[in-house]
Amino acid sequence: METVLTTHFADERYRFIDTYRGFGGYEALRKAISMPRDAIVEEVRKANLRGRGGAGFPAGVKWGFLPKDMSRPRVLVVNADEGEPGTFKDRRIMSRAPHLLVEGLAIACYALTIHKAYIYIRGEFVREAGILDEAVSEAYASGFLGKDILGSGFDLDVTVHRGAGAYICGEETSTLNSLEGKRGWPRLKPPFPATIGAFGLPTIVNNVETLSDVPWIITHGGERFAALGCEKNGGTRLVGVSGPVQRPGIYELPADVNLRHVIYDVAGGLRDGKKLKAVIPGGSSTPVLRADEIDVNFDIESMAKLGTMAGTSGVIVIPEGTCMVRALRVLMNFYAHESCGQCTPCREGTGWLRKVVGRIEAGEGRPRDIELILDLCDNMMGRTICALADAAAMPAQSFLWKFREEFDRHIRDRKCPYGNRF
Repeated sequence: METVLTTHFADERYRFIDTYRGFGGYEALRKAISMPRDAIVEEVRKANLRGRGGAGFPAGVKWGFLPKDMSRPRVLVVNADEGEPGTFKDRRIMSRAPHLLVEGLAIACYALTIHKAYIYIRGEFVREAGILDEAVSEAYASGFLGKDILGSGFDLDVTVHRGAGAYICGEETSTLNSLEGKRGWPRLKPPFPATIGAFGLPTIVNNVETLSDVPWIITHGGERFAALGCEKNGGTRLVGVSGPVQRPGIYELPADVNLRHVIYDVAGGLRDGKKLKAVIPGGSSTPVLRADEIDVNFDIESMAKLGTMAGTSGVIVIPEGTCMVRALRVLMNFYAHESCGQCTPCREGTGWLRKVVGRIEAGEGRPRDIELILDLCDNMMGRTICALADAAAMPAQSFLWKFREEFDRHIRDRKCPYGNRF
C-alpha cells in the first residue's frame, strides 16, 4: 500500500526543513506554482479528498464555493483545534511533520488566490504550537512563505494562532469567532464561511490532515490518490486506535479499510485475552457499535449505513467488563462541560443528560429515566446552531439502543453490576 503521510513520522528530524526538503519537501509547491490555479483545484476534486475533520465534505467542492468576485481578499483558516476525545492524528502531524501542513496550506492558498492564512491551534497544544511557529519561520527564511514565493510573484502570510482550550472552537464558525477575538460561539449559517467568514471575508476552513494530503496529490495526481481509497472516499487516512489493544497508536490505512482488520490485525487485538464489547468508531461523538457490528468498511458511506460515522477516525476500543452506563456518564460529563451555552436545547439538554445518566450509574435511577433520556435526545437533535447537541445525543441514543439491558439493570438493582462508583 502506498503511504501519503506516515512515512514522514518515522524520523523526528523530519520536523526541520532541511530534512523535509531532503525527502522532496516543497517540490509539490514548486510544481503547483507552475500549474494553472484551476488545474490544482481540479486535481483535488479528482482525488475525492473528503475532509478529515469529521464532516467528510469533499475538499475540492468546498474550495469551489468561494465567490468568483476577487474584489475582496480571501482567507484560509487551518482548523488545528483537535479536541474530539479519542482523536489525536492532527497532533502527530503538527509535531512530526509540520512542513507537510505548511506546504499543503501554501498550495491551497496559491490555488485559491489567498494571501493570508491562519493556523488556529488548540490551546493545550503548547509544544505543537512552538513547533509550528518554528516551521513557519523556516519556511519564510527559505522563500516558501512571504513575498514573491519561489519567484512567482505570489505573496502569502501565515500566522499561528492559539486558542484557549474550548472544544466548541473546533466547530468552524466558532473557530472564526475565536480567531477574531470574540466569544467562541458558533454562527448561524447561511451565510457560510466561504461567503462571509473570518473578519467578514470569504474564507476556506480546512482540517490539518486534509491540507497535509494536498502535496502528495499534486505530486502524484488526483486520480492516483483516489485509487488508494474507494469510490467516494479517496486516498488513505490516519486512524487512531485507543483502548486496551496490543498496539494502540496512529496508522495510515486505505479509506475503506475494514474495521475488524483495524482492531485485530493492525492494532493486534485486545490485551490480556479480553473480548471486545463495543467500539466508538470515529471519536466520542459518533454512535457506538457492538462487537458483532465491526465487519464493516471504515469509509463514510458504509459507516452511515450502520447508523454511525467514520468521523475523525478515532477508534475507541471498549472491552468486556466495562460498564456502559459509566462510560456514557463520562461522555455526558464532557459534553455538558463543553457546551458553550448559546442554544437552550444544548445548554439544558447536555446538563440533563449528565444528571440523569449520572444518577442511573450511581444506583439512584428511576423507572422513567430511560424514556427521559431518549426524549431529551429527540429534543436536542437538529435544534441547535451547531452540532454539539447532536454530538452528545447520538452517543446517548446509541448506548441505550445497543446496551439497554445494562441501563435497565442499574435501575432495577439500584447499583452498578460492575461495582463502579463515582
